[in-house]
Amino acid sequence: MNAPAPDQQGPRNRLCRAAGAAAPSGGSEPHAVGSVGAIFQWPVRVYWEDTDAGGIVFYANYLKFFERSRTEWLRSLGIQQQNLKDSSGCMFVVTDTTLRYHRPARLDDELVVTARLYEMGRASMTLKQQALLKSEQVDGQPATLLCEGTIRIGWVHGTSLQPRRIPVSILERLKN
Repeated sequence: MNAPAPDQQGPRNRLCRAAGAAAPSGGSEPHAVGSVGAIFQWPVRVYWEDTDAGGIVFYANYLKFFERSRTEWLRSLGIQQQNLKDSSGCMFVVTDTTLRYHRPARLDDELVVTARLYEMGRASMTLKQQALLKSEQVDGQPATLLCEGTIRIGWVHGTSLQPRRIPVSILERLKN
């Protein structure tokens, strides 16, 4: 599927939907959403502050890029994290990350950072994320994969940090 460049889309149009996405059920166990579904894309430019002494993106900054993409994905679904915390007293927190680095990004590179819901349970969800080199997307060729990760996000009480069930209204937004 060829989608317009992320910088040419509005927030709602950054989701690329594939036909036949399976909606996960709302039980207490995580359920795989599968590889078919919505892939959110967010553009990121590499600045001096993102690079190390060698002129490449410092490895930990990919986590920042992934965080930005996840936050914008939630916003595209009408989920504002500060509003959630203010209204419910709960919030999303990262509980586990696994990253694999394939190739470095460099100063001034344009990236496309993706987020795709992979598993969803009642108190957590797992996303698959990628950082791709935008400038190498030519004639339908796949973009160069720079970094990929699996990020597990938990729903916790804001003060005690104890796990809580994700509200049904939020689960419904995430499923669609």
